[in-house]
Amino acid sequence: MAIADQLLKSAQVLSKSVDTLSFKEPITHVYNPLDYAWEVHEQYIKKYANSTKRVLFMGMNPGPFGMAQTGIPFGEIELVRDWLELGGAVKQPRNMNPKRMIQGFDCPKSEVSGRRLWSFLKAYFGSAELFFKDHFVLNYCPLVFMELSGRNRTPDKLSLQERKLLYDLCDAHLKKVVAALEVEWVIGIGAFAESRAKESFSDINNLKIGRILHPSPASPQANRGWDQIALEQLKELDILS
Repeated sequence: MAIADQLLKSAQVLSKSVDTLSFKEPITHVYNPLDYAWEVHEQYIKKYANSTKRVLFMGMNPGPFGMAQTGIPFGEIELVRDWLELGGAVKQPRNMNPKRMIQGFDCPKSEVSGRRLWSFLKAYFGSAELFFKDHFVLNYCPLVFMELSGRNRTPDKLSLQERKLLYDLCDAHLKKVVAALEVEWVIGIGAFAESRAKESFSDINNLKIGRILHPSPASPQANRGWDQIALEQLKELDILS
């Protein structure tokens, strides 16, 4: 089976599995972009994930104005459309929060984390094809969690039981992705992603795991030249030549 087909099959299994989970208040709404934005996500996998990679960059979970809108990890709309050259129909999630509408590629807001990450990669590599030759980007968890107010809630804030059930499913998918892509490195974008990679692959000695600073505007450090910090971290890890 082609690599892209393996990843698509695993993503579909993950999507259906996480849809069976339930989450308690203060979480009132859960979005699954692997469901309603599948058309674009499928393009992403087919176009950029049908070969082995040296490095897998991994984020936490979709942002409300990034992957939640486009189905692409860190999927800031302009860069997904113009640099990754992806697009398509984005449907509506079930039980949509009126304070966090899904407008797909018509969403007027920009995902800061995604804009920083993809702009950095664009500036360094030039073409998307050159970046994806040896690298890929995904999120550990495919779900968006939010409170009634529309406030985002990250997976690490779930209850212990909720985390256990969710993480088991995400770990299984991550292992399939790493095996299919035959990656040498998993680079966590932020501390959470790094910790999940270490936990998931604690019994595998030949896989290297590292971390770069998360580009979130909630991080004061990231707001002081994130791209330069990330570049230095990647060079220290010998990820970028």
